[in-house]
Amino acid sequence: MAAGKFGETLALILSKDQLGFDFVETTGRAKMGKPSLSWGDPALTVNCEMAIDSVMTKFVAGASASMRPVEGVIREIAQSEGPVLLLAERGAGKHATARRIHDLSRRSAQSFRRILCSTLRAEDLEKFAGEDHDSAGTIFLEELGDLNADCQACLQSLLSQRAGNHRESVKVRFICGSVLDLELEVKARRLREDLYYRISGVCLRLPPLRQRKEDIPLLTEEFLAKYAQEFRRPIPALSKETRRLFQDYSWPGNLHELEVAARILVALGDEHLAMGGLRALLQKSPSARNGRRMSLKAASKAASHEAEKELILKVLTRTRWNRRRAAEELQISYKALLYKLKQIGCEGYGAS
Repeated sequence: MAAGKFGETLALILSKDQLGFDFVETTGRAKMGKPSLSWGDPALTVNCEMAIDSVMTKFVAGASASMRPVEGVIREIAQSEGPVLLLAERGAGKHATARRIHDLSRRSAQSFRRILCSTLRAEDLEKFAGEDHDSAGTIFLEELGDLNADCQACLQSLLSQRAGNHRESVKVRFICGSVLDLELEVKARRLREDLYYRISGVCLRLPPLRQRKEDIPLLTEEFLAKYAQEFRRPIPALSKETRRLFQDYSWPGNLHELEVAARILVALGDEHLAMGGLRALLQKSPSARNGRRMSLKAASKAASHEAEKELILKVLTRTRWNRRRAAEELQISYKALLYKLKQIGCEGYGAS
């Protein structure tokens, strides 16, 4: 799984004793020990891509324009019983959102099971659904586009039973996640069309972190506090420079990448060392690059664009990113909405 630029470049060679714990333990729980500053011990490569796989990002309701409506939609979805499709970039919080839906539902006391579609077999899917029959729990199928043909047929059968006259035979609720454009997967005959329409009746698209930058300070504090408690270390007070760099960076690995950065900051206890691999990749804003002052006209234009972006994202979230419905509600043509989505970097999202 791609971990973004930070995960690709930041590989720190440190000893286990210097860290004080095994950083890349697969359970994500650190084994604390007495720290030592000896560099003579066997080296341990702290690989951020591995670390990302061991991180379970908690759902954090943000205050940004693109996230404010999401919590309300999640609460609405949680009270329903049908399948749910979560679409988002890798690391943007599909797993955490699926868990949030489960926790807010009537199934919260029952089991929540996460299954990677790339490793799933049809007989295993039937077994998992059967095991959760009595508990009526939730199964989160991660990366639906990786489901093989046999599993697709099995899932379609299970969903049909649940929606039809055999409702009592399949009680478990399915939530599916994907980074792919599933309509293209259907057209390419890699995904069954009947399965896609069965699973996409309720669809929620999660914004990438670069479209919710107002939430970065809150998310950073949440992650720092989480690992300070887990590693039994003080919460680091980040410098203004680091906070600005966090705000300016595009975070291609999204929430997972930010969480891993926070984890390393707490783990190393040395902001300069932890940030060394990230600083070179941070993208400066246009205003920082040219250093010019902004005129009143330019400021007004920028404010207008921001207000327009906020309104478009609100309507798209309310319509679960159905672009035609959103265009009607915004009272603009479908073509005009596609152009505006391209302007704000969201042209690859949404169903027509």
